[in-house]
Amino acid sequence: MHPPATPRPLSIAATGPLEGEVTVPGDKSISHRSLMFAGLAIGESRIRGLLEGEDVLATAAAMRAMGASIERRDDGEWRVSGVGVGGLLQPQTALEMGNSGTSTRLLMGLVASHPITATFTGDASLSKRPMGRVIEPLSRMGADFTASPGDRLPLTMRGLCPAVPIEYRLPVASAQVKSAVLLAGLNTPGITRVIETVPTRDHSERMLRGFGAELTVEGEVVSIRGEAELRARDIDVPGDPSSAGFWMVAASIVPGSNVTIRNVLMNPTRTGLIEALTMMGASIERLNPRDVGGEDVADLRIRHAPLSAIEVPPELAPSMIDEYPVLFVAAAFAKGRTVARGAHELRVKESDRIAAMAAALGLAGVAVEEHEDGLSIEGRDGEPLAGTGGDRVASLLDHRIAMAMAVAGMHAARAVAIDDASPIATSYPDFIETAQTLGAQPTWLNA
Repeated sequence: MHPPATPRPLSIAATGPLEGEVTVPGDKSISHRSLMFAGLAIGESRIRGLLEGEDVLATAAAMRAMGASIERRDDGEWRVSGVGVGGLLQPQTALEMGNSGTSTRLLMGLVASHPITATFTGDASLSKRPMGRVIEPLSRMGADFTASPGDRLPLTMRGLCPAVPIEYRLPVASAQVKSAVLLAGLNTPGITRVIETVPTRDHSERMLRGFGAELTVEGEVVSIRGEAELRARDIDVPGDPSSAGFWMVAASIVPGSNVTIRNVLMNPTRTGLIEALTMMGASIERLNPRDVGGEDVADLRIRHAPLSAIEVPPELAPSMIDEYPVLFVAAAFAKGRTVARGAHELRVKESDRIAAMAAALGLAGVAVEEHEDGLSIEGRDGEPLAGTGGDRVASLLDHRIAMAMAVAGMHAARAVAIDDASPIATSYPDFIETAQTLGAQPTWLNA
């Protein structure tokens, strides 16, 4: 089992406007997939801008364990020589996934149609997350699973080759489940189909086509022809909109702020937070829109603006599921009562993010009502948060809870203290340094 990291408590309080230009880490979804697909391709791929957080490094380690050659050069470029579809090797030890649900579910898809056995382990947080939604379709394709109670990690799976192509209707909107089935379909003879009634992020579809897979999207049906041959390619990973979201909200709520975020992914399946903040009255300007490797990219300029409460459209949920914690923070500073429903998925992320944010905002003096599928938040009409006094917010090993509450502290009369900010390294290793660059003053506390 993954050893627990030493807790690193953090404190942050208002220090004035946030100003400057920042870049955010490479998009996590694209980083994971670039390593996996390059690891299955024929030839050498070069990847620039890869997110080097712990989650993505877990993907790199797993692909190495199954035969891919993956090296990081001194200039930050990654070189990957793949094994070819069908060429994954038997890993000699368990695949340690740390905190990464994306790595786990997508790699389970890859293993499902290869004649190998793999054991997946993770940290305490990941080991609480349900894997049944992936086990079910992959079992129908022929993979065999021995999981911990509740379909959780640690689990061992045995792939089947040749696997059985299926047509699978997603019972919940999940890009990870969709991707797992499509990746299993890569090495499965015939055509594997996924039907999704609610669109989710489409990075797998875009990138698989870019690597040469025969993949089509017709209405709700995504189809992939198996026994594919992927060809190496070069990838520039754009900035992660989920990471950019923290600075969008921070600049929006801290009076006098003016922040520009460079090179942000603008894939339409990922811009829900921008849409929601714009509905609330945020000042977000898209600059220099451009196409990078088939993905929409732009620079964003955000200036402080008074926010007004909204009813968040539930149909935005799939395009901002990871951004809800920081949207809740924006709502805490809006005028009026914001209602955000339709986000059941938040209950099964790195933590129960609905309960975690209700408790965190409540501790900081915000009136919150918890629903099964979201929160209602009474905004403070631009007034600073009260702070957490002598108490500390519980981050629950969840990087997004820790960063969201750090943002809340940037407009707080007294400090917002967080019990453990070490999980931030899973997705945004430079978050604290970036906050300091913009003028915030986070302080590490004694554990």
